[in-house]
This record gives sequence, structure tokens and C-alpha cells, in this order.
Amino acid sequence: MLEELSIKNFALIEKLSIEFHSGLNILSGETGAGKSIIIGALGLILGSKGDISLIRTGCSESQVSCVIKIPEENEAFQWLSEHSMEPEDGRIIIRRVLRRTGRGSVFIQSVTASRKELEELTSFIFDLHGQHSHQSLLSIENQRKLLDRYAGVEERVRDLRLNFTKLSELGIELSEMVNSEDEIVRERELLSHSIEEIERAELREGEEENLVKERSILTQHEKLLDYFEICRNSLSDNSGGVLSALRIARSSMDNLAENLEDLKPVSVRLDDAFYEIEDIFESLRQFQDSIDFSPGRLEECEDRLQLIHRLQKKFGESIEAVLAYKEKSKDKLVRMEHVEGDRTALEEEISLLEKMVLSEAGEISKIRIEMGKTLENRIGTNLKPMGMPKAVFKIEVSQRENSNGKPSCGSSGLDKVEFLISPNEGEPLKPLKSIASGGELSRIMLSIKSVLAESDSVLSLIFDEIDTGIGGEVALSVGDHLSEIGNHRQILCITHLASIAVHADNHIKVVKITEKGRTITTVEQVSESGRVLEIARMLSGDSSGSASLDHARELLEKYGVKSI
Repeated sequence: MLEELSIKNFALIEKLSIEFHSGLNILSGETGAGKSIIIGALGLILGSKGDISLIRTGCSESQVSCVIKIPEENEAFQWLSEHSMEPEDGRIIIRRVLRRTGRGSVFIQSVTASRKELEELTSFIFDLHGQHSHQSLLSIENQRKLLDRYAGVEERVRDLRLNFTKLSELGIELSEMVNSEDEIVRERELLSHSIEEIERAELREGEEENLVKERSILTQHEKLLDYFEICRNSLSDNSGGVLSALRIARSSMDNLAENLEDLKPVSVRLDDAFYEIEDIFESLRQFQDSIDFSPGRLEECEDRLQLIHRLQKKFGESIEAVLAYKEKSKDKLVRMEHVEGDRTALEEEISLLEKMVLSEAGEISKIRIEMGKTLENRIGTNLKPMGMPKAVFKIEVSQRENSNGKPSCGSSGLDKVEFLISPNEGEPLKPLKSIASGGELSRIMLSIKSVLAESDSVLSLIFDEIDTGIGGEVALSVGDHLSEIGNHRQILCITHLASIAVHADNHIKVVKITEKGRTITTVEQVSESGRVLEIARMLSGDSSGSASLDHARELLEKYGVKSI
């Protein structure tokens, strides 16, 4: 609910602050006093585009701010939470600044916000009638929401939307799965071939290093064989070999050690040298025998290394990486074997969810059709005393269709909901958005709002031009409807008609004065006694005539303040 509106340097307004109450708030005043300026300033709070031409002459900027009380159950509370903003004592402060530079600012609870964010937030709080850009009921989507709210199926539609979204996501998943089946088959064949190729190679970790080493030896086999021969011949027991000479030396050393005690350690050392050289000789023989110096072995090494390098080029930079690729490929093949089962399970899930969505959408559709007739009758009945006695109102609940003209289910169900009106006898039913007259449209909206007031979540309704082309009993009926809505919602209404103004719970008079050679718009909270004068002025333009004063008192006695 709007509690206070402050305006500074906006059009004819230098500075003013207006307090609003719950119930019906009436703004009255002479033509040109500035009532529409106040609505225009309030429009800035609702997120309308700022026109720098409205900045007061001689000023660099305009400011409009307001204090709004929000109950926790209102959607605005959730919006604030999602945007990390918190009300204080259930209230928020919104401030909008227009600058001549064109760079305006929006603040919600001192937090900078965009105009779009402001528009989103205030759409949960205010509904402005009289300017097409703010008439939420002209939206077909909002018309469907209002019917759902009246029919009590909002929660069911919300759940339907969640299931529909899930169904759409599962459909995309299945489509991707089906479209990729050919690719999966190709990939499976590729993986199987790769695994077979790697396993056939029988790779061993460290094998490449050993083969490189062996190839290096084999490419030098002639030279290495010569070295082996020279070493073995030099160490052998054959004539001229080291071992042969050492045997002779050992025999002589044994004789010396038997006669010379001090040479026994030297004899032991000579024995050790003999056995060490003998072991070296044997090691050389075994190593030479272990090496396959045949020409065919070098070719085998080269072929094996080429195979390893080919596999590494395809599957990894090392034998370890190639073997890891093989294991990963095996795991992937196992997972692919479950794809067919996954697809079957997914198709079953989609089928069950689809049946559930269609069944629930069908039930909601029945309720919409039934409650739509009730709602259209109530709204049509309300239109007759408001100067539209021949008007026909209809809520059309029709089957949604896809681009091919076939019935389809959407996120909100099977139905397309649209409010239609025939304002005058003999005219065809047309969508509400086709209504050209602002006053006529406002009365239609008022009739709808009077029925939906208890179920509508909007906190404050703003009516401009609502009294265009009406008077007498029609005006009194409009006033009754406004008063009735005021029992459930805050109403801000600009009117020139006394028969509407007398219903006010809070009456605000907009006046234009001249001060220091400049015209200024200001406001006055009309007191109980002052209301008689203002109602009299609205009746006849004369607040001093006894007839108009008596008429004003009579209207206020009957419809307004009883103590007057």
C-alpha cells in the first residue's frame, strides 16, 4: 500500500508530500490544477520512461520518492528477497531521479536498480488504469492469471508449469539421445577396434625403453663383438691370457707363502684377484651369449618400435597412456551398453509425465470453462449500472493451437483465455485491447476489479479518466464499486464528479497557486468540514451557494461522512 508520495521539481510541482490511506483515496481539483502531474510522477515510481521536459524549469533534476507498505504474502516480498533487499518494518522506500543530462537513477531501499527491475517490483503492488501502457488486464496472459485466481487453480497451474518444464527438458534429452544414436554406433565400433588393436599389440610398460636400448646395441653388433672377443681372449686361460698367467703366478706365490710367512696376505689378495677376474670373464661370456646379434632380431626391434610409435600417435604419448586409453575405452563401451536401457526408461518417464500433464491440464480446463462463465456473468452484471447497459462481456476459453493449427498443451495448460467485450448493442465481441475510450475501458476494468478484488494480489489500484462520459446514477454506481473495492484494496482515483468523490475515505484536493511570480501545484488534505465545500464546488463550480452546499451535505450524508 502506498503510504506517502514525495515529489520535487516535477513540472508545476516545486515540492510536496502526499499521505495516502487504506481504502478509497480521491484526488480532486480544478481542471489544469495538476492532478495528472501527480499521476505522471507516480508513473515514474511504476517504472515508466522519464521525460526530461517534465523537470521543473530552472532545475537540473526532479525527484519522486514513496513509502510503500508490503505484506509478507505479496509477491513483491519474494522479489525483494531474490534481489537481496529487505523491507524495514514491512516498508520499502523507492526513489526515482530524472536529470537533464538524461542519466536518471532508480533506488530501491537505497540499492541502485534498473528501470526494468523497478517495473517488475511495482507490477506486484500497483495497477494503473487510464494509460494503456500500465493496464495489466489488457494482457491475455494476465487475463488467464486472473481467471485462474478467481477459479482457485493458481497452485495447480504453477505445479503444471513445473511438470511441463520438466517434460520439455526430458523431451530435449530424448531428442539428443535419438539424434546421437548413429554417432554412438560409430563411436562404439571405433572404440572396439581401438581396444582390439591395443590388446593385439600386447604392450608392456617399460618395453619401449628396453627396445631402444637393444636397438642401439644391435646397430653396433660388429664392433661390440670385436670388443667382446678381445676382452675374453685377454682374460682367458688360453696361452697369453690373464687367467693363464695368474694361475702360474698363484702357483709360485703359494710356494713363496709357505716359506715366507709375511707373504701369506699377499697370496690371499692374489687369489682374490684371480677369482674376481675369473668372474668377470664368466660375466662377459654370459652377457655376450644373452645378446641376439642375428640380423633378424634388429628387424624385429625396428618393427616393434614402429608399432609402438603408431599406437602412441593414435592413443597416447607413452605406452602407459595407450594402456590407460584402452581401459577408459572399455569403461565407455560398458556405459554405452546401458544407453538403450536408459532410452527406454526415459521414454517411459516421458510417457507417464505426459499423461499426468495432459490429465491435470484437462481438469484445469474444465474448471476454467465453468468458473469463466460465472465470472463473465458477474462482470457483465456490474457493467450495466456503470453506463454500459447494453454491454456484453465474455470470457472466451478456447483450445490452444500450435503453429500447424493443431491442439496443443502449453506451460499453463490446454487453454487460451481472452476477455472480450461488446460495449454497445449490435457490435461484435472484441478483445479488451481494441477498446479505444479510456473512460470506457476504465469502467470495464473497474467492473472486473470489483469482482476480483478479493482474489487479486495487487495492493493498490490507480484510476484516471474513470469518470469520462458518465454522470448521475452511473457515477454513483461507479463510486459504489470503488468503495467496495476499497474494502479489500487501496484505491487512488482522480475524479471530477462529486458523486464519486463523496465515497472517499481520504480526500485530497489538488490546487494551483501563484507564488513569487511562478505557478505551483500543491495539495490539501480535505478535512471533514472542508469536504462539504469541495463537494459543492464539484457539483456546481460554486462552493458558497446554499443549494450546492445543501446538495453536498445530502450526498455526504447518504454516501460519505455521516457526521456532516
